[in-house]
Amino acid sequence: MNFEICTDSVEGALAAKKYGAKRIELCSALSVGGLTPSFGLIQQCVETSNIEVHSMIRSKEGGFRYDAIDIELMKRDIFAAKNAGSHGVVFGVLNVTNEVSEFNKELLILSKSLGLEVTFHRAFDFVSDYKSAVEKLIKFGFDRLLTSGLQPKAIQGLDVIAKLQANYGDKIQIMAGSGINKKNALKIASSGINNMHFTARKKGNSDVQLSMGELMIVDEEKIQSIIRQFDSA
Repeated sequence: MNFEICTDSVEGALAAKKYGAKRIELCSALSVGGLTPSFGLIQQCVETSNIEVHSMIRSKEGGFRYDAIDIELMKRDIFAAKNAGSHGVVFGVLNVTNEVSEFNKELLILSKSLGLEVTFHRAFDFVSDYKSAVEKLIKFGFDRLLTSGLQPKAIQGLDVIAKLQANYGDKIQIMAGSGINKKNALKIASSGINNMHFTARKKGNSDVQLSMGELMIVDEEKIQSIIRQFDSA
């Protein structure tokens, strides 16, 4: 099983490496589903952890519909991610009817020209027709699809995840994510997937003041408890 840890910190990258994860999805603003991380954060994670860093390319919260100005910004962020040392990028664009947008092809062509792997993120879980959506992603040339099976949590969408793996897993990597923990990881793996994604952070000991947000720290115990199950499975 290949594990991808979703993190927003250098400490998260170091913990992912420590416990044998294959890669991280690096974000900022995980409280809103993840936004594009800074150049400095990408670079420091690459230099200090020696793990595959896949950078989120999402400039604003509130969905996955973008205009031409947004796409230009995403292209610049893809260049920045490459220059900072990213191994890959993660993005997803939908149109007004929640179908996979043609904008994805532009972003993918640019990413591939820079030698980056490309993952389509959980924007997929908002599509109206998942079969036509995954076929379009394969046609475009995406390496990987992150999904919770169109449900809030992967365990709830396990039937769809299993169908995606069985029918398309030889053409695109299917990666399950959302709500994965030590109690359900092995069951989710029974879908046949070879890639699993989860966030591992917990509240730090800090008071929230003046709407400045709450400190979150790496949950190493969660990372270890999930990955170690597969050592003996």
